Amino acid sequence: MALTKEQKTKQVQDIKEKVANQKSMIFVDFNKVPSKDMFELRKNLKEGGCNLKIAKKTLVRVAFGQSNISFWNKMKSAIPGQLALVLGIEDEIAPARIANKFAKEHQDFKILGGIFESRFIDREKVLALANLPSRNELLSRLVGSLSSSMTSFVRVLDKIKESKETASV
Repeated sequence: MALTKEQKTKQVQDIKEKVANQKSMIFVDFNKVPSKDMFELRKNLKEGGCNLKIAKKTLVRVAFGQSNISFWNKMKSAIPGQLALVLGIEDEIAPARIANKFAKEHQDFKILGGIFESRFIDREKVLALANLPSRNELLSRLVGSLSSSMTSFVRVLDKIKESKETASV
């Protein structure tokens, strides 16, 4: 069913609002993915602080043009089928991680590229982002590294103190 001009305008405005509020964006092709699985993906994305927006490519192109996003010429060659935008609202890496996990379970779901830090990135870079540890995991590793260094330093000082005490006896 064809959309009316009013519906198209409303969708373009919706895309512009969602794009303006996102921290990162992943482009995916969801052709032949059952709707039941897409509902599951939406649920997982919502839990991860992300959104999924399905739209016609021409409406996305218009919305990007009105939002001064000049990546469409790079993106259009990477987008052969149906287009969905996975938008990261709270976390920059979550859309890539959730989309990659879903793509591993569903062969018809393909990651095409994305926008990260206001730059277009290709599929390989999106997959590299998806394999990064989460922010909390990185922070816990940092704390563990700092803690182990301090603990080792205290042990060295303790051994020096013990060796001085045994030397004086």
